[in-house]
Amino acid sequence: MKKLIYSIEDDKDIAYIIRIALENSGYEVKSFYDEESFINEFNNKKPDLFLLDMMLPKIQGQDLLKIIRSDNTNNDIDIIIISANKLISDKVDGLNLGADDYIEKPFDILELISRVNARFRKNKNVIYNIDGFIINEDKRIITKDSKQYKLTNSEFDILLILLKEKGNIVSRDTLITTLWGNNANYESRTIDMHIKNIRKKLDDQNIIITVHGVGYRINE
Repeated sequence: MKKLIYSIEDDKDIAYIIRIALENSGYEVKSFYDEESFINEFNNKKPDLFLLDMMLPKIQGQDLLKIIRSDNTNNDIDIIIISANKLISDKVDGLNLGADDYIEKPFDILELISRVNARFRKNKNVIYNIDGFIINEDKRIITKDSKQYKLTNSEFDILLILLKEKGNIVSRDTLITTLWGNNANYESRTIDMHIKNIRKKLDDQNIIITVHGVGYRINE
């Protein structure tokens, strides 16, 4: 079954290019030019991934992102922001609100396809047990004492990277490159915010250890 992607972009030329490129890459794509039509369809059927233009006619992309991420049942949906705003602070804000990636306009369509493909590459049937937390990589579920914990996809991916490198320190640059590619333009505080959110959501300040000036490691 094809992965379903929603793209909300008010520039119809850009929307068309995105749709054709991703359809040719094997995805099912639905384009929306305003937030109202998107919300109606989103409430009817959830996508696997959502491409979000931050400059919309009646609502700011940040506000739409907040609405989606305020419902934990949407945590499994990957969200990639597409924006002409190049400020690092806006990238950090978007990722902190729950986006999984951020692409600047103008963008190379091959980069967009690569970023989308990366969101769907997940290993199967691997389960980790750390500090009482049971992490199922395939189902992307975290439980402890019968309680289930929810992370965004990027937060979950960061936790997985650290788990796979158990015993080793992982630098911020390595985390950024692994998550978003060699050309990603993010500051280290982007990772810091994700780590902070992971600790808060898992209610465990010690599960990830900060090695100042170097990076992070899982607490063994």
